[in-house]
Order: sequence, then C-alpha cells, then structure tokens
Amino acid sequence: MIAFDEMRPFVVHIVDDDPAVCSSLKFAFEVDGFSVRTYARSEDLLAGDLPQVGCVIVDYNLPGLNGLDLLRELDRRDVHLPSFLITSNPAQHVRSRATAQGVAIIEKPLLSNQLAEAVRESFTRAAPC
Repeated sequence: MIAFDEMRPFVVHIVDDDPAVCSSLKFAFEVDGFSVRTYARSEDLLAGDLPQVGCVIVDYNLPGLNGLDLLRELDRRDVHLPSFLITSNPAQHVRSRATAQGVAIIEKPLLSNQLAEAVRESFTRAAPC
C-alpha cells in the first residue's frame, strides 16, 4: 500500500476508450491506494485541468488523437509526467516513436503485474526524500 503525501497526492490518469479496461484498471489501482481519474478520449483529458502530479496510462488506439499524439501534446503543454502506453502488438514505428518520446510500452493483455509495478516505481522515484 502506498502512503501518499496529502499536499501532493499521486494520481493515476487512465485514458482508454474501452470502459471495461478503464473500470478494471481504476479498481486495481484504487485497491492499491492510488487516486484514479479515467478518460474515454484524449480530448477529455486535454479539455479539463491538465494533470500536474501522478502518471499517465494511455491506450495507443484512441478515437481522435492516438496515445502517443496525446502524450506529445501534453509535453507541448509542459505536462511532464511518467507515461505508459498500453497496446497490443505494437508495430515497429510505434515502438520507435515511444522510445523517442521516453514512453514505456506495456503490452496488452495486461496479464502480469508489469503495469502496476511500473506505476509504483514511477511514484517511488517522484517521492520526496
């Protein structure tokens, strides 16, 4: 269980157009003690208050902006959070682009704890000493 700083809560922002994926990830991260916000489209995240703390989990195949385009737009807007791209069988150009953008790819189906471990590690690195 993660202990959060009340002044700087760690939030997992999940962007996926599949309601079942959003619901299951939200449940799993809340059980682990994280605060979670979900978005069905890239534009939903961009339209609100942009996240300043936490991490972003984004599906590659989204309506409108794909996941990497969303992360590039967040970067353009000075939002620099640990980011994880979730996708099935990513093509080489997707892998290359994710690497260039510094985005970790976690492949679907999400059968192991790889995503949860990566998220926990990103918060551990962001925690104050």
